[in-house]
Amino acid sequence: MTEGRFTIKNATIVNEGRCYQASVSINDGRIVEINCHPHSKGSGDDVALDATGMFLLPGVIDGHVHMREPGLTHKATMESETRAAARGGVTTVFDMPNVIPQTTTLKLLKERYALAEHQCHVNYGFYLGATNDNIEEIEQLDTTTCPGIKLFMGSSTGGMLVDKEASLRQIFRSSPSLIMTHCEDTARINANMAEVKRQYGEDPDVRYHPIIRDHEACYQSTELAVRLAKEEGARLHVAHITTAKELELFEPDDERITAEVCVPHLLFTDEDYEMLGTRIKCNPAIKTLADREALRKALTDGRIRTIGTDHAPHLLSEKEGGCCKAMSGMPMVQFSLPSMLGLTTDGVLSIERLVELMCHNPARLYGIEKRGFVREGYWADLVLVRQNPWEVTKDCIESRCGWSPLEGRKLRWQVEKTWVNGNLVWDGTSVSQQPQGKRVNFGS
Repeated sequence: MTEGRFTIKNATIVNEGRCYQASVSINDGRIVEINCHPHSKGSGDDVALDATGMFLLPGVIDGHVHMREPGLTHKATMESETRAAARGGVTTVFDMPNVIPQTTTLKLLKERYALAEHQCHVNYGFYLGATNDNIEEIEQLDTTTCPGIKLFMGSSTGGMLVDKEASLRQIFRSSPSLIMTHCEDTARINANMAEVKRQYGEDPDVRYHPIIRDHEACYQSTELAVRLAKEEGARLHVAHITTAKELELFEPDDERITAEVCVPHLLFTDEDYEMLGTRIKCNPAIKTLADREALRKALTDGRIRTIGTDHAPHLLSEKEGGCCKAMSGMPMVQFSLPSMLGLTTDGVLSIERLVELMCHNPARLYGIEKRGFVREGYWADLVLVRQNPWEVTKDCIESRCGWSPLEGRKLRWQVEKTWVNGNLVWDGTSVSQQPQGKRVNFGS
């Protein structure tokens, strides 16, 4: 179903705050007609797919993934991780700069786009990474080529840590684009680590991870980022908020200073370290039940703008150890949409609000052209889902790393089909062999 005109008939469309019955016709990669008369026969030349009983959503836009290429392809590749995204109903991903070499120059940014061409099953974009000494690169960025600047204000190695206020202020003052920050206070983390090591040895158990990377480490850094953004007039998007206290720094529906929450922090709590161990070790750390409930509440009160994954595959062998030795991060992009749809079943938020957070708001935040909505004239990035319980097992995992912290968990929603640029990339059985992703255009 990739050539000529075809129609998805009788679906329940979830789009722009509404659920309604309609049929959607696609031609040459674009949505050409939305017919709110679901039993209309449509064009006699259409190939039709009957989606009765299913929900048709805009494809998910995940603004926070790590595909690991170049330099770390033993864990993941652009091909493997976009295959996982396609199977999970994610049709656009924006990738982080902490690869090898790090994407901290315009030349390297251009090379990453060239590397991605013809490899990605979903649409893609790449951040430019900030350092202490690449302000000229940031100032020269063409904002139509890139989702934004990624700024590590803590928890970074290899020269990408920027935690001096003078350097930070210069970046906030000079960036022509959205700044996405990782906020944790390095000095506090280091002090906490030294104390936990003193008490529990050189590689403390993972249950101490949220004590080392504690609430105050997150709050202090996020407070600094919000203050600098206000003082310098920058557009700021704070990645992976994890604490109730940080939420106090954000105003509902603020257009310039926004927050992301990631799927692991909406699913897990620190009580899950006992069963899942380092499989759920990530930075910032998963924290308390009270924090998780505060994050869930903020999904509906305007303080959280987007849901991402921080999809960060590592080999299981790299997850061995404790707070020091085990690497931080987990693969999540394939299961983000079914997991979050489960929260709609639980009454945490409506399916209309979920689409706002995972599809519409990322499109608005990044200024993505012609994506993120079910609208005539827009690219046909679409996902068909239905309620159908199933269990996550190892044999369904597409990520090269080959594991998921959700293995053994029953999910209540299933992705039936995914279209990218009008091409059926996940048909419910397999991901198409031919990558169909396009470079995303920004600036709308």
